[in-house]
Amino acid sequence: MSIKNALLVDDSKVARFALSKLLESRDMQVNMAGSAEEALEFLNSHERPDVIFMDHLMPGMNGVEATRAIKGNPDTSGIPIIMCTSRKSPSFTEEAKNFGVYNILTKPPQSDGLGEVLDQLASDVSNGNLPEHTFTEVPEQKDPEALNIPDDASLQLSPKSEPEPKTNGHASPDVVPLTSDLIEQIARSAVKTHINNRLHELLSDLFDEQFHHLKRALDESRSKQEAAIEERLGDLSDLIEQRTRNLRDDVATEVNLNLARELVELKRDLKRQSGFTGEHMDELKDHITSVQTIDTEFWQTLQSEAIQQAHEISRETSEDIAQRTIDLFVAQQRAANSRVYTLGLAVSLGVFSVGIAWLSGLFG
Repeated sequence: MSIKNALLVDDSKVARFALSKLLESRDMQVNMAGSAEEALEFLNSHERPDVIFMDHLMPGMNGVEATRAIKGNPDTSGIPIIMCTSRKSPSFTEEAKNFGVYNILTKPPQSDGLGEVLDQLASDVSNGNLPEHTFTEVPEQKDPEALNIPDDASLQLSPKSEPEPKTNGHASPDVVPLTSDLIEQIARSAVKTHINNRLHELLSDLFDEQFHHLKRALDESRSKQEAAIEERLGDLSDLIEQRTRNLRDDVATEVNLNLARELVELKRDLKRQSGFTGEHMDELKDHITSVQTIDTEFWQTLQSEAIQQAHEISRETSEDIAQRTIDLFVAQQRAANSRVYTLGLAVSLGVFSVGIAWLSGLFG
């Protein structure tokens, strides 16, 4: 299982910004809270993150108290918490793990150290090796210079010259004399606490101011870069459009020239191939004359052949008629007398003569 989203809790905007950039470079979704109280409210109203990066020292509820609150809630106790702090001593690490911290990330965080922590966390989550936290009360850390005063003791202001009250020869266990050394220690502790708080506030303000200044500078630089890129793209677009227009004009000119040349050639060919010239007229006349000559010769030949065929047909018909007449005459001569035969022969010869005369007049 990979770690996909994280909740980053830190009162410093600069620290949140630096760590969020490292996390986003690992393709993680980052949500941020400026205080422990805001982080607890986020956990109650949003989806649970895969890991929480908790700052150690924060105004109000610090990181230790926030970790205890998160681990004390059954709904959020299973979320691994990585504490971001400048303290990484073995004793502090052991104490941190006792109140539920998974690991320690040294501030300011580095990419290598962050990668090792996240890789180990992903491995433990995948293998089910996350430590099950059993909440134990850890005594609150005391300042190294804190006073060794019993919790139920009271302070009594008494001058140094006065003897300390005794009870059966022993000092009262419930009353601590307020000496000048004790006052000095109290004052030193209060001043140190005030200075630390004030330094923390000043550093936070300084970091926030530098963060805003850096963010403003980055925004201005980004705006200038975008403007320069936009201008460059506009110039490039104009150059491309101009070159395209010139290329289009060149292509159109070349096409027009080719079309003009083709049109001139076509007109020349049409002029050569259209209309009748003098030569064409002479050729046509010669052709008509030759056709007429051929037609006259053909009709003359056809007429001669027709006359010849008519003569042959007439001759063949006359011979056939004469032969039939002769045969008829012979037959009749045999059957009748000779006068009838002679009359028939005369009639036949007359018909034959008339036929010959008629044919001669038809084709003459």
